[in-house]
Amino acid sequence: MNLAEARTALGNARRVAVLTGAGVSAESGIPTFRDAQTGHWARFRPEDLASPEAYRRDPETVWQWYAGRYADVTRARPNGAHRLLAGLERAKGDGFFLATQNVDGLHTRAGSEHLAELHGNLTTARCEGCGTVTPLPQPEAFTPPPVCPGCGHRMRPNIVWFGEFLPEEALEAATRAFQDADVALIVGTSGMVYPAAGLALETRREGGVVIEMNPEETELTPYMDFSLRDVASKGLAALVGEAPA
Repeated sequence: MNLAEARTALGNARRVAVLTGAGVSAESGIPTFRDAQTGHWARFRPEDLASPEAYRRDPETVWQWYAGRYADVTRARPNGAHRLLAGLERAKGDGFFLATQNVDGLHTRAGSEHLAELHGNLTTARCEGCGTVTPLPQPEAFTPPPVCPGCGHRMRPNIVWFGEFLPEEALEAATRAFQDADVALIVGTSGMVYPAAGLALETRREGGVVIEMNPEETELTPYMDFSLRDVASKGLAALVGEAPA
């Protein structure tokens, strides 16, 4: 398959499913999960901060790390890739579904609505007691840890940690969307983190077209019908025929 054929397939598709990873948000200046370990935090491994065991051991330190990451994503802005995907959703309507491994909330801020945040969201907290999810205050007014407005219990970062399962409802919705998709787009992800990486194979098994956008080859490249070797915004622009805003 070449670019012209990929563009035709996407244009004709009634059902489109998209999986996005860290490469999409990198263009907004958000470091990848491991690249966020700079300065004071360089002495920690991400696994030492992003796990239930770490939180039980030292919730204050874990919350300080997440509060800093939350401040970073709040300052960031959606980029051309986020906006192009929101525009594709408007074009495809109910036939569009976006699953993201990113936790920065930038897809929502760009206008995406039919989406599943598979790994959670940095801008929210979840009650350890009753499970209530609420937005965090603005970073300048935020003193962690937050307290649940419903039951008064301490809240934790609303993130899927090492050793935890993905939200069942979100994963099921994403799996159905990729199984039903005429075209699946795999954008800015290494294809190494499962079960999210397996969504592309769901489309492949059902006979749909799978298109990848990534500057480098990934674990999923051998299974793709077409791969665009570019950053997310430029790859999507070439595919949908628009300039990245």
